[in-house]
Amino acid sequence: MIYTVYILYSKPHNKHYTGYTSNIEERLRSHNEYGKDWTAKYRPWQLIFTKIFENKLEAMAYEKWLKSGVGRKFVQTLPH
Repeated sequence: MIYTVYILYSKPHNKHYTGYTSNIEERLRSHNEYGKDWTAKYRPWQLIFTKIFENKLEAMAYEKWLKSGVGRKFVQTLPH
């Protein structure tokens, strides 16, 4: 199975969200249309970064790195 690590950006709220999924299209739709979780408060979201992994553990490790201090600095360099 393929996993995608992704970064979303909410321009109206200047917020980023990082996650991973095995279905990026459905996950983006979920963030923008369904649910009442944290991401619902900051809609709309746009996809600004993706990276593909061949296994879940690699995807999880990269997501964790993106949420670290160094990873957050990288996220700030991405165009939105």
